[in-house]
Amino acid sequence: MFYYVLKYVLLGPLLRLVFRPRIEGLENVPLEGAAIVAGNHLSFSDHFVMPAILKRRITFLAKAEYFTGPGLKGRLTAAFFHSVGQIPVDRSGKGAGQAAIDEGLRVLRRGELLGIYPEGTRSHDGRLYKGRVGVAAMALGAGVKVVPCAMVGTFELQPPGRKLPRMGRVTIRFGEPLDFSRFAGMENERTVLRAATDEIIHEILRLSGQEYVDMYAPDAKAAQAEERARGKRPKGRSRGPASGAGSTGRRRAGR
Repeated sequence: MFYYVLKYVLLGPLLRLVFRPRIEGLENVPLEGAAIVAGNHLSFSDHFVMPAILKRRITFLAKAEYFTGPGLKGRLTAAFFHSVGQIPVDRSGKGAGQAAIDEGLRVLRRGELLGIYPEGTRSHDGRLYKGRVGVAAMALGAGVKVVPCAMVGTFELQPPGRKLPRMGRVTIRFGEPLDFSRFAGMENERTVLRAATDEIIHEILRLSGQEYVDMYAPDAKAAQAEERARGKRPKGRSRGPASGAGSTGRRRAGR
């Protein structure tokens, strides 16, 4: 109940006022049944802006740190994420990836909508990074379609480190659902998971127009920090992901 009060009475109207979202392709998100919405992750605001404009409830796998912060702020943050149905996932330890997949499959098997950020973390510089294969493992394991989603503009309004967003306009684009039924029963094959994940990332890239970097985001962030420490200009390897849809290398993709 609190989820809908928050969405339609409290937070939803405020988000629409601050971000004035332009929505494209909303008809691609199914109104019922299990599906995955896989998007880029540019800002803390993404957790709220996209769910606020959907016509149905969506559950995200949220990092456990949101639920374990210290003090009053930590308790309030944890209470908020619990109240909107977000699921904490411990990203540390050897079994962290499988734990996240198991939680996601539980949501999908209930016939619900699951939100995932394939990059696994927020982009620190606004670029799109290599996807983790967990999104493909969930899609194949549950036999569901994946709706690619691109958030455009949230990084500029609330980049990492900024506590409150600036007012402005963002665009949210949903692409046509991706069907991976051709890979049925192959969810344990690493090459298949990599191909499916790259196809999802390629569609997000096409929708967002971001620059793509063929590295995992934490690795790229660490490499940039090391370059800065050495007094050099950070460098990134930018080329298109090897998509199962036959993508080609590009620094930037248009719609």
